[in-house]
Amino acid sequence: MTASSAPQENPAATLPAATLDVVAIGNAIVDVLARSDDAFLAQHALTKGGMQLIDAAMAETLYADMPQAKEISGGSAANTLAGLAALGKKCGFIGQVNDDQLGAVFAHDVHALGIRFDTPVMHGEVPTARCLILVTPDAQRTMNTFLGASQFLPEAAVDFDLIRSAKILYLEGYLWDPEQPRAAMRAAIDAARGAGRKVAFTLSDNFVIDRHRADFIDLIDNGQIDILFSNEGEIQSLAQIDDFEKALARFADKVPVLVSTRSEKGAVAIVDGVRHQAPAAPVGQIVDTTGAGDLFAAGFLAAHIDGRSVEDALALGAAAAAEVISHWGARPEADLGVIRDALFA
Repeated sequence: MTASSAPQENPAATLPAATLDVVAIGNAIVDVLARSDDAFLAQHALTKGGMQLIDAAMAETLYADMPQAKEISGGSAANTLAGLAALGKKCGFIGQVNDDQLGAVFAHDVHALGIRFDTPVMHGEVPTARCLILVTPDAQRTMNTFLGASQFLPEAAVDFDLIRSAKILYLEGYLWDPEQPRAAMRAAIDAARGAGRKVAFTLSDNFVIDRHRADFIDLIDNGQIDILFSNEGEIQSLAQIDDFEKALARFADKVPVLVSTRSEKGAVAIVDGVRHQAPAAPVGQIVDTTGAGDLFAAGFLAAHIDGRSVEDALALGAAAAAEVISHWGARPEADLGVIRDALFA
């Protein structure tokens, strides 16, 4: 046998088995939720249903004017991990908080879910991030995010051994915006792919896509993303095509698992070129849509990790999303394990 025809060693085959299911990198944020009305949004020139980044001064002003509020640890990727943990998955989180009261609250809540969170805290004047969320009677949430310490996550704070230990690295698009976390996530992608792990990415919001479309398309075109999560508007924005089906087709052959949610119209997944879709799960009353996409991703990934069919993954994603929009806050309150078992009984 010649050297050129000798069998090549597969580096991934020599790697240790994964000890975690998902490690996520995302904003470490405490959500501050309050009921509001359209008049309040108009008074503060807020775009209903959207998410905008605000500075410390506006965060203070808006918080002072908000009605009575409830504080709950949040952050898109962290919410997804909360759902995955509730579904029995072993998870880790990488994100930056300050050594302050909200930072301690966030860390406590993550640890209480059984999620590994060992990122060194930041010291100094930049406080832990918070998202001021106004929920109108139609259940639309308008998010105003002060990124605070979360936008200063440095590559040096990333535990690459933790990333290599997980089956899936899950990245939050929101965190692609600031420079330091963007560099940290690029290094994390390299570490995960070098270890033969999968990379999942959520597009997060149109404003993120508008600012970083070229980066995201480059990641996709170069095969750096294995699982891409979006909603209908986001995939159209990424493709710059005002047609959902044409936008899906733009990326269908470039991402092994392409998932897009469509609110009450359900969700679509194209896996290895084959299209699957499922209806939205029934919900008695929509109270707050915060976290719907985050929990959909949690349900989908949990079923995917378990080796279930694409239809099952879509169904569990829809069921998890339905649970979280039936109450305030972006973390599940009902037992998702019970919901899953009933769904697949």
